[in-house]
Amino acid sequence: MPTVTTDRNARKERQGVVVSASGDKTCVVMIEDRKKHAMYNKMILTSKKLHAHDEENLAGVGDTVRIMETRPLSKLKRWRLVEVVEKAK
Repeated sequence: MPTVTTDRNARKERQGVVVSASGDKTCVVMIEDRKKHAMYNKMILTSKKLHAHDEENLAGVGDTVRIMETRPLSKLKRWRLVEVVEKAK
């Protein structure tokens, strides 16, 4: 019988900027990604807002943070805060 190994480190990690920290233990992180258009080959800037769990309310608006994918914590929260990379000036 083959052995199944579970690697907990195979989770998605993203880096983005906090755009809202008004909720308790929650921050909204905007992730920006540059993609090349399939037909016209021009670079397109796409953005997505992700809700992340911030247990100690460390992140403030404008901070650059790293977030990691996790199990669903609420209706919108599927990410958790790993670290604050840079505080806002």
